[in-house]
Amino acid sequence: MSFETHESTGSRRAPLRSLLFVPAAETEWLTGTGAFGADAAILDLTDPSVPGEDKPTALARVVEALVRRGEAGDSGGAALFVRINPLDAWSSVEELRAVARPGLAGLVLPKVQFEQEMRTADRLLTRCEHEQGLPVGGIALVPLLDTARSLGDVRRILGAASRIAYTGPVITPGSELERTLGRRKSSRAAEAHALRARVLREIRGAGAAHPVTGVWSGVEDLSGLRRFAEQNRSLGYAGMLTAHPSHVPVINEVFSPEAGELARAERLIAAVREGQAQGAGAVTFEGRMVDEAMAANAQRIIRRHRRRSQ
Repeated sequence: MSFETHESTGSRRAPLRSLLFVPAAETEWLTGTGAFGADAAILDLTDPSVPGEDKPTALARVVEALVRRGEAGDSGGAALFVRINPLDAWSSVEELRAVARPGLAGLVLPKVQFEQEMRTADRLLTRCEHEQGLPVGGIALVPLLDTARSLGDVRRILGAASRIAYTGPVITPGSELERTLGRRKSSRAAEAHALRARVLREIRGAGAAHPVTGVWSGVEDLSGLRRFAEQNRSLGYAGMLTAHPSHVPVINEVFSPEAGELARAERLIAAVREGQAQGAGAVTFEGRMVDEAMAANAQRIIRRHRRRSQ
């Protein structure tokens, strides 16, 4: 018996605990270590990661990495995403067309402002998928909610394309979002808690399956990173973006279910099924009342763990 009656296109994608930004000129990070254990690597073509004069060479290296991944098929390594520049110039459209090929798991769009950007990107990806003989909708679209305008219109932006699954607020020191909000960052990032909680509600309301957030800027502050990651998981985020390889193990650990959590989920599902067989809508489980909605959530936890383990 399944407790879920509908699964969106986005929810059929594998959840990602850690998404590591990799400068496009440094694709050698992807060999051997599998992007330092990250679930996904985001090859970054944007400024300041890649200065303007270096973009042609960087784009060529990204395409080469994607070709290798496409030829290798599902190698079990980090999923490859590419962050292109904002879609407000023809050069960005050319970046999209160059990277939309076998091997690309998703396209990351920064500084999203309006839902029309999502519609345009979705149409361009669909055309590229047709040209490349790829399944339509197979390439994920990842809008980064890193402007004040995008945070004010989350549901419309995320509702513009069914291929959106991984998205969330990105608040880093010195970022455009931080400046436009007039926010002052503390060492514990406590002042952004309410904002991340509100945006998460909008993301869930829009149906995006795997919300992510970030970025923790303290490179050597792993204790602070752990607190920040645990807070995000408690809010309901599925993973985090990071810019430093040393953060990946901590993020993976925090966003992985513990053995006890998985075992409890299995017991809860069994208890609800037994109750339903006897005509009960809710049952007492380990001292608490549980029902079908809680069983559905337990089923999601188990399914995501199994997908990640495959």
